[in-house]
Amino acid sequence: MRYAQLVVGPAGSGKSTYCSTMVQHAETENKTIHVINLDPAAEYFDYSPIADIRELIHLDDAMEDDEMRFGPNGGLIFCMEYLLENIPWLKEQIGEDDDDYILFDCPGQIELFTHMDTMKKFVEFLKTENFMICSVFLVDSQFMVDGAKFLSGTMTALSVMINLELPHVNLLSKIDLISKSSKKQIESYLEPDPHILLSEINTGSRWSEKYTKLTEALGKIIEDFSLVRFYPLNIKDEENVADIFFTINNIIQYGEDADVKAKDIDLHPDEDGEDSFG
Repeated sequence: MRYAQLVVGPAGSGKSTYCSTMVQHAETENKTIHVINLDPAAEYFDYSPIADIRELIHLDDAMEDDEMRFGPNGGLIFCMEYLLENIPWLKEQIGEDDDDYILFDCPGQIELFTHMDTMKKFVEFLKTENFMICSVFLVDSQFMVDGAKFLSGTMTALSVMINLELPHVNLLSKIDLISKSSKKQIESYLEPDPHILLSEINTGSRWSEKYTKLTEALGKIIEDFSLVRFYPLNIKDEENVADIFFTINNIIQYGEDADVKAKDIDLHPDEDGEDSFG
């Protein structure tokens, strides 16, 4: 059996940093994780990938072609479709070793994951290669500090989850960069209560009154599915990183034979009143 994380999320949400952090953490546990870069527009990351889509096709190739003349979004879609048409190249890069553990650092165009079938086809390829897969959806916590934004992020996470049809973990990244007051606000969102979200969104403005029924319907979807939960990610907190690594490994059944002690992520304030992820 082989293991994989499909690391997805909007541009700038910290996907590459997450991959680097997980590689470094795995090394402290004497485990080996590889990373494959699937972002044809990537400019910088501080891990050493075992394969890089830019060796096959670069975003500039699609945008500068005189016949195609793609913009950035169309170019990204073309590059991912080109990858699917050249799966033998990727298959050769991945190899056939059992017990491989690979992180796929994906591009930041969210449409690829919310409703297009491009990445779903990629997932089907990984399954044929005997991979147990978990999708890891990152969203920047700095943009999730009020009810309306959090509702939007939750719906996006739900769309990705439904489209990819994979075990799914949602992470609020860059927790270490937000203020204490914002951390307190986000803590109430970790297991979102749609009623609290709706009360924050219903400001009494003409816009909120006009779309009250729509907002209530979205809240009901979240409540009925009961599937969206977020974990805070603080890459500077080794214990937090270890907990997330353990959680994902449980989902993909990695290291089942190892003698590992279960450890729940502590999402509650500690004795001195500080939140557990700050």
